Amino acid sequence: MPAHFTHRDYHVPVLLEEVITGLDIRKSGTYVDATFGGGGHARAILQALGPEGRLIAFDQDEDAWQNAPDDPRFTLVKENFRHLGRFLKLHRAVPVQGILADLGVSSHQFDTPDRGFSTRQEALLDMRMDRRGGRTAADILRHSDEKTLGRIFAEYGEVPNARALARLITEARNSFPLKTVAELRALAGKLSRGNPARYLAQVFQALRIAVNDELGALQEFLQQAEAALAQDGRLAVITFHSLEDRMVKDFIRKTGQPGAAEQKPLPGLEPVGKKPVVPTTAEIKRNPRARSAKLRVARKTGSLP
Repeated sequence: MPAHFTHRDYHVPVLLEEVITGLDIRKSGTYVDATFGGGGHARAILQALGPEGRLIAFDQDEDAWQNAPDDPRFTLVKENFRHLGRFLKLHRAVPVQGILADLGVSSHQFDTPDRGFSTRQEALLDMRMDRRGGRTAADILRHSDEKTLGRIFAEYGEVPNARALARLITEARNSFPLKTVAELRALAGKLSRGNPARYLAQVFQALRIAVNDELGALQEFLQQAEAALAQDGRLAVITFHSLEDRMVKDFIRKTGQPGAAEQKPLPGLEPVGKKPVVPTTAEIKRNPRARSAKLRVARKTGSLP
């Protein structure tokens, strides 16, 4: 069952004012918060909308559902944002004027011990965003072969000695259960290089991305988001590590390429601003978890030839 908390305890929204500015909200528009979480961004969007406005939110984590505001303009879809296109059509909400995705793990998820996201909490190695099914981190460690584990650590966590860690895990798992955070921390700690906390964070990030297929879901989301946007609509994405940020940056760049030889513009995305927006020093002081955040905003431009 979900824990009991208020939305104010759940998560501090990152780059809140910058998101609202970037979305360039029209009072009568339809908007999407693809990662609802604690609802901080969603509430700010609703405040900016008028009576005719509409907000569709997505979240696959049951703990987030109780944060839904009692507002007739608000609809919550209890699914991963990789299903964006299908559910927007279901709710007759296409096209939309703006879409937001905050890709960070919520403070609530990190701070709830039984979720298994934190390197510091004692818990089972779960790490599922959607606990209605699917593999846990423990399942991946127990059943993946050495080559697969090495790829997960190298590609998703940029762990410096990924192959050695994969080998250690596959050799140890027959006698070492590897079901809890403490057990993985003890094993991985034997190979830690440099800052032990950073090393463990990279290992846990890699497993979390694999458990939730985060990069696959992000790619599907971006494609559907671009298609769902109305002309001049805005896409705003907050990332927290280089893999996500590079994917978002490259997607915006590729969809903004010119059309065929006659150079008629095709629908695509155009960056708003030359560089991503990052938190101010004051925001990082208030919320240290914001320090690695980057906000990229793009505008839907062009028209069919």
